[in-house]
Amino acid sequence: MTEAKAPKTNPGNFFEDFHVGQILRHATPRTLTEGDRALYGALYPTRFALYSSDDFARACGLPRSPLEDLIGFHVAFGKTVPDVSLNAVANLGYAECRFLRPVYPGDTIATTSEVIGLKQNSNGRTGVVWVRSTATDQRGEPVMSWARWVMVRKRDPEAPAPQTVVPELAPAVAASALVVPAGLDFTDYDFGLAGEPHRWGDYAVGERIDHVDGVTIEEAEHMMATRLWQNTAKVHFNVNAREDGRRLIYGGHVISLARALSFNGLANAQMIAAINAGAHVAPCFAGDTVHAWSEVLDKAETPAPGVGALRLRLVAARPEAASGPLRDESGRHAPGVLLDLDYWALIPM
Repeated sequence: MTEAKAPKTNPGNFFEDFHVGQILRHATPRTLTEGDRALYGALYPTRFALYSSDDFARACGLPRSPLEDLIGFHVAFGKTVPDVSLNAVANLGYAECRFLRPVYPGDTIATTSEVIGLKQNSNGRTGVVWVRSTATDQRGEPVMSWARWVMVRKRDPEAPAPQTVVPELAPAVAASALVVPAGLDFTDYDFGLAGEPHRWGDYAVGERIDHVDGVTIEEAEHMMATRLWQNTAKVHFNVNAREDGRRLIYGGHVISLARALSFNGLANAQMIAAINAGAHVAPCFAGDTVHAWSEVLDKAETPAPGVGALRLRLVAARPEAASGPLRDESGRHAPGVLLDLDYWALIPM
């Protein structure tokens, strides 16, 4: 009699497979190249000078042009999907995300995560999993860290609920905790080459900036982007993974699209230093047209020469919410809002 063998395929973790304190070492490390920069520019209308020109980056004190911060984030995030969110219903939010050093072509990114919270939903079919992830480079040096929470299906709705643990996460990364890349110096910053004259002192807390342009998301583009980041969540690829038969667009795709649109009005907000909080407010699908606007939430100086920081709220919305308020009369996000992202960016003083 032949003994049954364990399956060789990985169905992904379901909610009842997680426990607080669990350490997940994610496969597979990935070496980033100039090809990632080229594909990122093909997918998103990004034009930030620091990420476009080696000469501009060297004039700002860096050895060469790094890859956009969100390239590193998407790749590091993608590593976590097979273990954390392969069976996800939706990625719900981010907190305490810090960019600790620039990522350059040739760097190899690997990610590990720790489960820091669990809470079963009242329907008994899903639960929320909180993880804290850290990405390191080929030298073992951390390049970014973040917390996120995701709604995951249960394998067995009758499986007992775990003890509820909801982690306490900071509402924002303190300005004093921002990491400015070594050598960054905006003293002789070339505003003409960067594309706009606006510096740190030109922005006021409470100011709202309409980024004007809109981009319609195509099915092929978001599928290509999700494959580029090696994100294997079923809801992004398989029309049978959702009851409505529609592929859900990876939330990071909306983040990068909105960030690229923010160039018009924030061209000098060159580097993302931290993501304080983020929520994917509503699902986004191919055919949606995305607009973006930003609000200045706070300002801070940094120890680096000529470098200031702006805390910004970046909102992505469909056309019906592009020029309206963020929230409705009940305090909920207004219909049509897709993304509400709170982040720190480095900008010349």
